[in-house]
Amino acid sequence: SGARGGAGVTLTALSESYKQSAGLLRNRLSQLRLQLKQTDDPEEKWQLQRRMAQLTPMLTEMNELAELTARYYERGYWRSEKYTL
Repeated sequence: SGARGGAGVTLTALSESYKQSAGLLRNRLSQLRLQLKQTDDPEEKWQLQRRMAQLTPMLTEMNELAELTARYYERGYWRSEKYTL
């Protein structure tokens, strides 16, 4: 079953999925920032900052992929070399 069989995922659906994932990551990063403000423990601060440093590039990628999949077929849309073969 693939796209030829009609059961494939559309780029629009994929874009929405990336947008939802980006929203979840944004919410989690907001929670972590709040926790960071509320703690005085150096170890906890380090752990929170480390987790935020891991999640931030994921959020960037989700946003980029959401835009790419939403606009893939637009004429003149510039695609980043990062996501092209």
